[in-house]
Amino acid sequence: MKKIILGLMVLAFASCQQEKIGYVDNVKLMNEYQEKIDVEAKFKTKAEALTKKRDSISQAFQIEAQAFQAKAQKMSQQKAQEEYALFQQKGQFMGQQLQQEDQQLQAEGQIEMDSVVSVVKKEIEAYGKANGYSYILGGGEGGGVLYGKDANDLTSEIVKILNDKYKN
Repeated sequence: MKKIILGLMVLAFASCQQEKIGYVDNVKLMNEYQEKIDVEAKFKTKAEALTKKRDSISQAFQIEAQAFQAKAQKMSQQKAQEEYALFQQKGQFMGQQLQQEDQQLQAEGQIEMDSVVSVVKKEIEAYGKANGYSYILGGGEGGGVLYGKDANDLTSEIVKILNDKYKN
């Protein structure tokens, strides 16, 4: 009988201990994290520069095309076709180069953003361990938290920690 009562007391005590759970609004966290903001700004600037380069090359190519058309009218049909084929190859080559630059820029941006996400995940994990959390869930768009008490929202605390570390 004593064993049963003791067993029930242990079971009751164990069931009274609750897991410490918090959540982070992923969207808010990333939108307020300065390193992510800086990475986006850097790649926006690079993308704008690439767009200007593309526009400049396109404009120069159009001028060259107009000059070629005027020149082609004075050539024999066979010679004009040969020159046109070379001109087309040049245009395709320039297009491929610009496309490669665009893909390279996107790849670099993805690598940097993956690095930012990794830093955020590590910081959330460190925060959870340091503050005795059993679970820290992700909320926001596509997150697993449909509702959470404001008291369990760790977003602002973690954003502050991340931004303070990033400043240093």
